[in-house]
Amino acid sequence: MANILSVERLTHNWGDIRLFDNLTFGLEEGDKAALIARNGTGKTTLLNILGEKFSPDGGSVTWRKGIVMGYLEQNPEFDPQLPVLESLFHSDNETALIVQQYEKAISKNNHNRLNELLPRMEQLNAWDYEERAKQILSQLKIDNFDQPMGQLSGGQVKRVALAKVLITNPDFLILDEPTNHLDLEMIEWLEDYLKRSRMTLLMVTHDRYFLDSVCNEIFELQDQTIFQYKGNYAYYLEKRAERVSQKNQEVERARNLLRKEQDWMNRQPQARGTKAKYRIDAFYDLKKTAGQNTEEQGLEINIKSSRLGKKVVNLHHIAKRFDDLELINDFSYKFVRGEKVGIIGKNGTGKSTFLNILTGKLEPDSGEVEPGETLVFGYYRQEGLNLDNSKRVLDIITDIADHIQLGKDQSMSASQFLRYFMFPNEMHNVLVEKLSGGEKKRLYLMTVLMKNPNFLILDEPTNDLDILTLNILEDYLQQFDGCVMVVSHDRYFLDKVTDHLFVFEGNGKIKDFPGNYTDYYTQKKQEIKEQRSSASTSKEPKKNKPARQQDKTRLTYKEKKELEALEAKIEELENKKSEMEEQLNSGKLNGEELLQTSSALGDIMSELDECEMRWLELSEKEA
Repeated sequence: MANILSVERLTHNWGDIRLFDNLTFGLEEGDKAALIARNGTGKTTLLNILGEKFSPDGGSVTWRKGIVMGYLEQNPEFDPQLPVLESLFHSDNETALIVQQYEKAISKNNHNRLNELLPRMEQLNAWDYEERAKQILSQLKIDNFDQPMGQLSGGQVKRVALAKVLITNPDFLILDEPTNHLDLEMIEWLEDYLKRSRMTLLMVTHDRYFLDSVCNEIFELQDQTIFQYKGNYAYYLEKRAERVSQKNQEVERARNLLRKEQDWMNRQPQARGTKAKYRIDAFYDLKKTAGQNTEEQGLEINIKSSRLGKKVVNLHHIAKRFDDLELINDFSYKFVRGEKVGIIGKNGTGKSTFLNILTGKLEPDSGEVEPGETLVFGYYRQEGLNLDNSKRVLDIITDIADHIQLGKDQSMSASQFLRYFMFPNEMHNVLVEKLSGGEKKRLYLMTVLMKNPNFLILDEPTNDLDILTLNILEDYLQQFDGCVMVVSHDRYFLDKVTDHLFVFEGNGKIKDFPGNYTDYYTQKKQEIKEQRSSASTSKEPKKNKPARQQDKTRLTYKEKKELEALEAKIEELENKKSEMEEQLNSGKLNGEELLQTSSALGDIMSELDECEMRWLELSEKEA
């Protein structure tokens, strides 16, 4: 495969802190790579350098000639006055620029300019640019194309920015946390889109299922250098553990040898002076190796929680609606100590409204919230990151408490607490505005936990937190003896933390599902098969069915045609799947043919999953 990106000896500093030093790596055409690192170690900075937002302090970035690059930034910005659709045309991307120039030439009736632009329009396949834009925006649940960008939420702005980079179909795509602000349906659509695409990809993401499914290469940024792993996330975890173990063994051997060499170095200068200089130089190299840490800096959360009595909080026949939109209809539930609930559902089905009613921020239209006497909520809000950017990191903590209570009657000073959460001394006086997005989220999480809650509510806690921090948070939540409620689109996080789900199905209905997200997804798949089997055996015309009953269907004509096409498509894919499985089991394929067939089978199974889920959605709507 042809090389598409070469990075040579890249070095960059953040003030007095060196983020990375002499990074050298490359990507070949078609590679799909993920960048993993702790928050604050330079992930977004590296992407900004590759995305040509600013220059490094040293080294070079070389792109193959003629490459079109698209970059989804962590915090994209748009002109707030521009309508959604028009903002997609205001871009420095070549396709968008050509479309703008073409529209301008038409408005001025400039035939000479039109003749110049026509070949390039053909070459870039720019004729259906607007239609592609509308299709992708619709997939990302952005339907009002004339709405000014300034009226959109932060999540909607991020989705418009994602659409903006996808419609140009770049050769090389850089994505910084692409799954933030996407619901599960959108994440699965994006996952499938990227897997099918031929574009080269480099992304930062916390979503481990997404990463494992899409990426075939992992870069880990650690200790100012980069480590490369040719494989998915599961392969990376295995090989990383081997690397860390090997490094620890090397350091231990160096320390043992250092004891002998130290004895030699401590002898009289006269004796040492007659020895070879190379041995003295080797001693200092050995000392440097032996001085490395064998244990990685880790975060171990052990925050004391307030005592929780037998009665936690009871909900009695809760209902809430806004005008004609019914969000919660007659919902009752009694929470018990130690349970861990995940909340899933499409955007706009009432998840945040439910949390606000539970915590007393919002009154229900009817019903009662009955809290226990010892109940203390800790609410980590998706939109609650309102830290004062003009304050120092230490001030954020001391404004709440100078000492923080931990488990087993222990306490920490504010400075110790910051170090405990991986904020070293040199960062205590740094202004909040200088922190990375992930560091701000970690600081915000500290302000929630230090109040010793016994009922934790986490609304999208995985956004912007690095994977290593997420692993620690997951372990903490598993051991937390109070109640935990998590709203998340991170399937891995939900699977690891929760033991049952509240599924917001729309129209006020909330279903209590006894299992994690994978259990739920598996059950939905089974329902698809059963409904399809039932539909295929009962295709006789319903002659006796009254017309007024047939009118109950809520499918549009377009959706009916889509449902019919899906049934044919699913049958076709299942036939292909069976054929490929027979080929793989035949024993007649050579090594290369096995790899190609196995890869193609994976693509077909992914497409089949997507079609079946869409079929279920439409068939339920028709029922």
